[in-house]
Amino acid sequence: MAALTTEDIAMEYKTLGNTGLLVSSLCLGTMTFGDGQGIFRHIGSAGQDEADAIVKAAVDGGINFFDTADAYSAGSSEQVLGQSLRNLGIARKDVVLATKGYTRTGPGRNDVGASRGHILDAVEASLRRLQTDHIDLYQIHANDPVTPIEETLRALDDLVRQGKVRYVGVSNWQAWKIARALGVSEARNLARFDTLQAYYSIAGRDIERELVPLLQAEKIGLLVWSPLAGGLLSGKFDREHQKPEGARRSEFDFPFVDKERAWNVVEAMKPIAAAHGCSVARVALAWLLSRPVVTSVIVGARRLEQLHDNLAAVELALSEVELTALDAASALLREYPGWVLEVQNADRLGPVDRWSGLSS
Repeated sequence: MAALTTEDIAMEYKTLGNTGLLVSSLCLGTMTFGDGQGIFRHIGSAGQDEADAIVKAAVDGGINFFDTADAYSAGSSEQVLGQSLRNLGIARKDVVLATKGYTRTGPGRNDVGASRGHILDAVEASLRRLQTDHIDLYQIHANDPVTPIEETLRALDDLVRQGKVRYVGVSNWQAWKIARALGVSEARNLARFDTLQAYYSIAGRDIERELVPLLQAEKIGLLVWSPLAGGLLSGKFDREHQKPEGARRSEFDFPFVDKERAWNVVEAMKPIAAAHGCSVARVALAWLLSRPVVTSVIVGARRLEQLHDNLAAVELALSEVELTALDAASALLREYPGWVLEVQNADRLGPVDRWSGLSS
């Protein structure tokens, strides 16, 4: 296959955190790929042919960024994704592959976590399944309460120096722990975290309190998982339809969301979607894409039409009036010290910037 081109494609590209690597503003998440083992039976079980079609549509739409994890269907997501790239003849240099490790991969006491032993084993297994000699972005999938931060960072640094991993990130970590890890990396001259993969949606803006200011200050990229709140913002759900038949969220109620606030957000999005002649889901994605802190929004698809609708979100430009209405409907409840900082800093900073996370 010839090198990928962005001709006639509206996709935007951003640097991956404070690096020179360019990734598409939409990332194809492959949690739906594989045999659907365990909890992933609720999410999807796209076989090889289905996955090939989805990957091809993503690439044709300008996506060059793919995210998976060794936890997804016990590694079969990585296997299917790696085989798709080979089946489609996509050059390795034309895609950015991200995967994650931490989750249990076997029955042993050390088959889980962010210890040096588990990380090194997990990376080797992911490389085999993905059929590649390097992982562009390797992410620690969860917070390990046992392993010292320096042990994890030294293992990741070794992998970067060996060329098996090019950039490193984390997922679902607290702000204080990311800040501490950055300090250790700087003091020990170790590879630093370039990204955080976190839950963020117009119905769940919790990361704006502490994580977003940290990411902006340290120039860490934000990769968004579950941008539609597990399907809650797909347009199928509202106050009158809280468990529609056939919807994944009706069977697997995750991630956790304040439903009352979510219904308010859905009600605010419906007239905007109608005005643009598009889906509520597309409005929810466009809102996220408008946030300056967001590097890439991870979208998954069980069907091609879902992916096509998601791809169209990059072309939906919400007006300032529409963004203000959506911000107001989804605003975080005031919490200390946010509200006192807003009051104390008003005279120094002027009007509160609506991207600051302090607005309510």
